[in-house]
Formats: sequence, structure tokens, C-alpha cells
Amino acid sequence: MDLGDHAESISFLTRDRGTYFTDSSDAVFQAIGVHVMPTLPQVPRMNAIAEHWTGSCRREATDRALITGERHLRLLVGEYTEHYNRHRPHRSLAQRAPDRLTDPEPPIARDHTRISRHDRLGGLIHEYSQVA
Repeated sequence: MDLGDHAESISFLTRDRGTYFTDSSDAVFQAIGVHVMPTLPQVPRMNAIAEHWTGSCRREATDRALITGERHLRLLVGEYTEHYNRHRPHRSLAQRAPDRLTDPEPPIARDHTRISRHDRLGGLIHEYSQVA
């Protein structure tokens, strides 16, 4: 494996607990200063969940923006994270956001319900809510 000039920029390696990862493979990464973090033993879907979040962040935010630097990337990902956790509906959570699980069931929109739109990330993401 040749990481070229990027080897010193790697700080962490998250890996699953497959038998193909041995102590000697971990030692190779630790020798160049990489902290190896195996996934939790009782959470087999941990890697899939992280990949799903990363994929949705890329599709909905970072792939649609011209990122000018690390500071800009951190700002964009932070804004998307707040949207993801506080507003974005999740099918597995009955169309609620993770931070809104204890909120009452959202009212059903009728024909004359007023809707408010809040733009995030310069209009890349739109958040809609009913006006009382």
C-alpha cells in the first residue's frame, strides 16, 4: 500500500473486526502514528451507519458546493449536521429528526395550511415548517 504524501495526514483508521485484520496490520499503521480504532463488538452495523451519513452529507451538501478550504468544509459539514439532526426527516424514526424524537406527532397539512421555508447553506437545503 502506498499512501504517497498523504500518509502523515492520516490520524485515525476505523476498521471492522474482521479476521483479516491482524495485530501486525495494526502495527503498520501505528508505526506511522495512526490510531487504529476497531468498531464496537456488539454493533455490527456501525460502519454501515457511518457510511450512510457520510454518503448523505456528500450527496446533499458537499458535492453541490465549491469548497474553498478546510474552514469552509468544517462550516458546511457543521451546518449540514445541524440540519440532519434537528430537521431532516428519517423514515426509520417515523419522519422525525433524531433530536426531535420526543416532540409530538407533527400536524397533517390541509389545503389552506401556511408553510414557511428556511434556506440553509445558501439555498442548497430547504427546511419547511407549518406556520401556526
